[in-house]
Amino acid sequence: MRISKLVGAVAVALAVTMSVAGCGSRGGAATDTAAAPADSVVGISMPTQTSERWIADGANVEKSLKDLGYKTDLQFANDDIPTQVSQIENMLTKGAKALIIAAIDGTTLTDVLAKAKEQNVTVIAYDRLINGTPNVDFYTTFDNYTVGVQQATSLLTGLGLVDASGTKVEGKGPFNVELFAGSPDDNNANFFWDGAMDTLQPYLDAGTLKVPSGQTKFEQAATLRWQAPVAQKRMEDILTSAYSSGAKLDGVLSPYDGISIGIISALTSAGGYSTDSLPVVTGQDAEKGSAKSILAGEQYSTIFKDTRQLGTQAVKMVDDVLKGKEPEVNDTETYDNKVKVVPAYLLESVIITKDNVQKELVDSGYYTAADVK
Repeated sequence: MRISKLVGAVAVALAVTMSVAGCGSRGGAATDTAAAPADSVVGISMPTQTSERWIADGANVEKSLKDLGYKTDLQFANDDIPTQVSQIENMLTKGAKALIIAAIDGTTLTDVLAKAKEQNVTVIAYDRLINGTPNVDFYTTFDNYTVGVQQATSLLTGLGLVDASGTKVEGKGPFNVELFAGSPDDNNANFFWDGAMDTLQPYLDAGTLKVPSGQTKFEQAATLRWQAPVAQKRMEDILTSAYSSGAKLDGVLSPYDGISIGIISALTSAGGYSTDSLPVVTGQDAEKGSAKSILAGEQYSTIFKDTRQLGTQAVKMVDDVLKGKEPEVNDTETYDNKVKVVPAYLLESVIITKDNVQKELVDSGYYTAADVK
């Protein structure tokens, strides 16, 4: 177990109402005012338009780059790997000087990034690490291990095993929980899982938490492409196989809001749970639908990763590189892509429950009040 990192991460996780530094208008990028290099094109490769999160990320990054005078080529690959590869090849053909890439599968871009290297194109891995290639220059993301700790901590808090101050509550349980993980082709999913399981393992070892399905390994819990229908089907299968005798499900570790939607759909359609008596269900990305669900008392929590900050950091990296400056990083040890340790800039995230939706999501300007009603 990664004890030293877990201790630090738990401290971050319990700061539920911690403000995210640098919040401004959505999509704004803080850089110097020097002109962008003439005719510089920046390619922006996003994985899909099936998630509102990626649509917003693409729009934010594109606007910020245009505000600085860059030309942009924004493409969405709709979760199809050959499409993403083809789109990146087209960006290179069009003369892109830099690429910002949120990979569908972080292991499939080796050949196209070798072409980028031949053209001296800088590659920024955006939120998802690109693996198996030396030709990724920088990485910007959130502290993904801590995100996993936060997800597990919110599950424990929702079950009453940890109080609001972070103190362990004795004498409660046992509780039945089920575990979901992210897509096995997304490097971040492993960090989320490790942070969550390091946090939950003592409770599993003590019998305070039980997993009736017996599915406690990443490979069993993984959800391909993070898709809600995949999660819904697995949840339905678990309910049929492990809860048909009337056992109660008390909580579900979910690593993403889209997966949470699938889980809740299974619980209400196949599991016989009403929307006002659902298990504690976690999430990630603070999507509008899940923010509404949290306020309605359905989904218990999500993790807010302010993508305005993520976009700003990626744009700053590109802007610095194209102006001959060295981009700022704050982690040169964690993100080994099997070929090199990629210099990274890590951002902080916040646990969201119904108690701080207003403060963190609305008052910060990330959403309007109407967005989450």
